[in-house]
Amino acid sequence: MAHPNVESITIGNLPCWRIRTAEAELLVAQQGAQVLSYQRTGEQPLIWLNDQATFEPGTPVRAGVPVCWPWFGNLAKNPEAVQAMRQASEAAPSHGLVRALPWELDGIEHSEPSVTLHLSVPQAAAGTLPGWPHKAELRLSITVGDDLALRLTTRNLGSAPLAISQALHTYFAVSDVRQVNVPEVAGLEYVETLENWETRSQQGALEVTGETDRIYLGTPQRLSIADSGWNRRVLIDTEGAEAAVIWNPWIERAQAFADMADDGWQRMFCIETANVLGSALNLEPGASHTLGYRLSSEAL
Repeated sequence: MAHPNVESITIGNLPCWRIRTAEAELLVAQQGAQVLSYQRTGEQPLIWLNDQATFEPGTPVRAGVPVCWPWFGNLAKNPEAVQAMRQASEAAPSHGLVRALPWELDGIEHSEPSVTLHLSVPQAAAGTLPGWPHKAELRLSITVGDDLALRLTTRNLGSAPLAISQALHTYFAVSDVRQVNVPEVAGLEYVETLENWETRSQQGALEVTGETDRIYLGTPQRLSIADSGWNRRVLIDTEGAEAAVIWNPWIERAQAFADMADDGWQRMFCIETANVLGSALNLEPGASHTLGYRLSSEAL
């Protein structure tokens, strides 16, 4: 392919873009500015496209890279400053307010051999997100070329400090989650959310042997997934992140999901580049912060 190609398509009932370059193919949904899949030419996919996901307007898609903002997970588990930003009586949706919204495409930048999509949330800038009346510029750039790069930038447009937590909730494609490990978390403290949110210390590389939902604190800039089944190492070089959430639903949780195959847990593994708990952000008026990563792979 001589030139990168950007094509508008529909998946289910969601408007999407398919970007093809000489090196890779990327699928992005307008809803949530959500990467749905990413695969380098001639290789196994790096980002998991869940074929059982629901692709309907207003429904979060369990696949790819959901953007969690202005809070991550259950709002009640967030720092008090993040909780206080919400001004609504009804229950707060999990993972924030923007993953089921249509984002605005601000432009497509061609810089061979790469393509960058620039997207934003007008409601955030206008201060009209439901129950969250704060003005913040929220932009996501998605660049596909030799590798995949995502950069989520928040700028406080208001006159008071802005408290947020956030994550790029990435579903990585793996050969079998029981054949992967994450060596860089050895020795790190983590919050074990499945055991009363206890703080523990990771002994050795992380291996998945059951339902996993851990928040690792003080993570290094590079994390990796060693996948012996596909004989590759996935490299995640992060920017502006001080935590990583590592998650797999395992057997029983996956069976309870209507939008995942019963054995879907075997083929996906989430490492979520994040600022949560003690690393949640407090942005002064006019200040900005960028959370992101660059994704690549190499042979084991």
